[in-house]
Amino acid sequence: MPEHRLDCLGEACPVPLIKTQKKLGALKVGDVLIVDIDHSCAMKNIPEWARKEGHNVDIEEVDDGQWEVYIEKTK
Repeated sequence: MPEHRLDCLGEACPVPLIKTQKKLGALKVGDVLIVDIDHSCAMKNIPEWARKEGHNVDIEEVDDGQWEVYIEKTK
């Protein structure tokens, strides 16, 4: 499964969510999108949206206040 990275560091909501939706829409089923974020609002909104859409989500805190959100496209 190919991995794609989306850098949303320094961006506030709703920009990271909109970029994530657009990027994920262009990927194939089974692909993984790794979204780099450092905004707590995006940390809540992106995983919540992806789960509602039925995708697999995993979150890893890579630094204090910085996360990688792994989204596996399932449909």
